[in-house]
Amino acid sequence: MNNYLDHLNVSQRKAVEYISGPLMVIAGAGSGKTRVLIYRIVHLLKNGVDPFNILSLTFTNKAAKEMKERIENIVGLEAKNIWMGTFHSVFAKILRYEADKLGYPSNFTIYDTDDSKALLRRIIKEMNLDTDIYKVNIVQSRITSFKNNLITVKAYNNNTELKTQDDSAHRPQMGAIYERYVKDCFKSGAMDFDDLLLKTNELLFRHPDVLHKYQHRFQYVLVDEYQDTNHSQYLIVKALAALNENICVVGDDAQSIYSFRGANIRNILNFKSDYSDVKLIKLEQNYRSTKNIVSAANSVISKNKDQLDKEVWTSNDLGDKIKLNRALTDSDEAVIVASNIQEIKLRNQEANHNFAILYRTNAQSRSMEEALRKRSIPYRIYGGLSFYQRKEVKDMMAYFRVASNPIDEEALRRIINYPKRGIGNSSIDRMTLTASEQEKTLWGIVENINFENTGLNAGSKAKVDNFAVLIKSFQVMVKEKDAFEVATYIAKQSGMLREMQIDKTPEGISRYENLQELLNGINEFVNQENEKPEDQRNTSLSYYLEDIALLTDADKEVDDDGNHVSLMTIHQSKGLEFPYVYIVGLEENLFPSQMSMTSRTDLEEERRLFYVALTRAEKRATLSYALTRYRWGNLIDCEPSRFIEEIDNKYIDANFINVNPAIKPIQNKVIQSIIKALCHPVLINLTIKKAYNTKI
Repeated sequence: MNNYLDHLNVSQRKAVEYISGPLMVIAGAGSGKTRVLIYRIVHLLKNGVDPFNILSLTFTNKAAKEMKERIENIVGLEAKNIWMGTFHSVFAKILRYEADKLGYPSNFTIYDTDDSKALLRRIIKEMNLDTDIYKVNIVQSRITSFKNNLITVKAYNNNTELKTQDDSAHRPQMGAIYERYVKDCFKSGAMDFDDLLLKTNELLFRHPDVLHKYQHRFQYVLVDEYQDTNHSQYLIVKALAALNENICVVGDDAQSIYSFRGANIRNILNFKSDYSDVKLIKLEQNYRSTKNIVSAANSVISKNKDQLDKEVWTSNDLGDKIKLNRALTDSDEAVIVASNIQEIKLRNQEANHNFAILYRTNAQSRSMEEALRKRSIPYRIYGGLSFYQRKEVKDMMAYFRVASNPIDEEALRRIINYPKRGIGNSSIDRMTLTASEQEKTLWGIVENINFENTGLNAGSKAKVDNFAVLIKSFQVMVKEKDAFEVATYIAKQSGMLREMQIDKTPEGISRYENLQELLNGINEFVNQENEKPEDQRNTSLSYYLEDIALLTDADKEVDDDGNHVSLMTIHQSKGLEFPYVYIVGLEENLFPSQMSMTSRTDLEEERRLFYVALTRAEKRATLSYALTRYRWGNLIDCEPSRFIEEIDNKYIDANFINVNPAIKPIQNKVIQSIIKALCHPVLINLTIKKAYNTKI
């Protein structure tokens, strides 16, 4: 493929052909950055650069594999000799070669997340620390933060601010845990994922001969998604490229959305400060989306102050304006989205895989899943589990199942010691053996533990008896109250809500939100049942469980040929594209998140997240919000997201606003317009803007 340069536009070709000196490529959404990286490496090889002297760093193994395969198709097997992969895979390779300099064996073990958590659990237990305060997820997240910011144990002990933070969080032993964790890993000849960055920094900066070796080896360094690099990655890349300065970074500050993982947007914003002679090339032509989508996205991201100057454009068709849906409730929102997908599928003969539903939090998938199931539209949760398959939801549902049917042994085993109540595996094994010998159910032994010869001591029997009393109180509630009252009571009394509230990591917050969403769904179920005639009404927890069991069985019917609607968080959608994209839950305190309201930096990241969502769409983008949404069983009023109003009105189809499908639409167009204008301030602004063609 000798004519590879002919496949590039002017800006792309400049980026490919500029091979000497520092280069920053600002690649707007859909501008073909992957093609530029691939052809740039091809161009280096065609100009006599040895593949062993090229280092190309990505953030996913999938991206690295695809790039390598495409390069190999052009230049042949020489592509296999390029040092290409994720930061972690490439640095692990280097550490294998140089392990002895750090005191590690060359065959050191790499701990994954579960391995790290298991070790931390043992350390916390052996130190006799309160597991409710020193929760494994929190401790692990804290250690990850330390390592990604190159804070060693010694540095931590000398940092008064960090120790004060942990003291204030009632975790004064954080430093001791960190030290013990590092020592135990080293003793076991193991590194965790964060060590692969930390130890590479240590290797390069403590051993000048090693740094010199790899500076000469990697004469050309390329970094994809540079805006997502953290401090540790930044220092490694800067050190490796310091000798030759043939460094090319590709990224888009407008798509920097991973600060919660440690990504530092300053790395790309300050690149020109690091290299005074840097060549800056902007890829501003979008090949993905219509003119209306690109312009709408530009009008929103322009509100950010902290950004690099660029103007993304496209020569694609004008396309549809951004559609805007308004629903009375979050359930109505899901119905509107599912109905619209069904309508477009039938009208345009579109395949399911052309549609994607994007949301800010995982918990929002529940209502969307149910609306799609009821219309027999196959779907997949991308990058995560179906709502009812998530661990915290399954745990809570297990409590409901035991309260309704205590002889359900699988559910009983799942919850008997969760949250932890001191009923260990040995106690469960002894009770199981007794049940088998006496041909009784496990619950039969549990509820009569004080009268059974299980071999348990008095303390263990007391813990089992307390659990049995708790379950019996749930059983009484099941007989007397509706599903929502029972579920709320169980969620509180079981200790699960308290367990979720303590964990303030992003994962912990997500789990807490999922429990909230589960209760919201149960409340909706009760409300829907109460609307039925009395002789058809059933609001019991048992009936709810039956309803959900039938509903979730539909997961097994989802086709395996890839033809399904994609559901995912916006973070998971980065790098993907779909003809039809639905961005749901566009409400203040949801998107933008309530946690982002305290600083401009956080709010601007939320705006970049919305920009990413909008630019996933190729043909049509549809936004939606609800005027009311359930939160812990209470129906609260919602305010439309500021991001809706930040889109220039000329790119929005403000007449595409749906009302509750249960309400008969008003036919008079004049009355319709008045209602739309009065329903909310955002729509008032949109109407006035449209009338006077001016900004407010």
